[in-house]
Amino acid sequence: MATIYFVRHGIKERTIGDVPLSKEGIVQAGLTATFFASKPIKHVYASPLRRATETASFIGSRLGLPVVVDMRLRERANWGDLPGQTFEEFVGMWDQCSQDRQYVPPVGDSAQQAGERLEIFVRDVSSVNPSDDVIAVTHGGLITDFLMSVIPLDELRQWHPKFEDVHTQLVPECSVTQIEYFAGEFSVIHFADTDHL
Repeated sequence: MATIYFVRHGIKERTIGDVPLSKEGIVQAGLTATFFASKPIKHVYASPLRRATETASFIGSRLGLPVVVDMRLRERANWGDLPGQTFEEFVGMWDQCSQDRQYVPPVGDSAQQAGERLEIFVRDVSSVNPSDDVIAVTHGGLITDFLMSVIPLDELRQWHPKFEDVHTQLVPECSVTQIEYFAGEFSVIHFADTDHL
């Protein structure tokens, strides 16, 4: 059985593009690294976006593990990917993707495509490391895109009764979502925990 800890990156600077962690996000990343120090983690992966790689670097340094960047952990879209797009236009595009999981935006992936991408990542990592505990530092939207692809809605509603309506608001920065993968089945053990913060 493989255990995957999905960590959303820390709070980022509020500007366009591939932005770094804010001062608060750096504190969150340090606390998250401390949380994992007592766990038998074998591998740390990260989205290529800076806020995720910076968060992962705190964790990797604390655990003495290298951080492996994997494109499949990238968010479905990032403000700045589409030249000239205003923040309001980006939010509108994001919301359309969230409401219609099949909608493919001008840049990036649909929510369905993003969830399937993360599913492939989990299956691949689990096939290579079938009994290892692994951290994947990624993005809130991608985590819920994945869960909505592989977990029945009635199970997701145990974590929030209106999961499908509010999923984009459910994964705070540096929260930890723990899943287990065994014999082709996914289970959610903890969802969006922030007790370590």
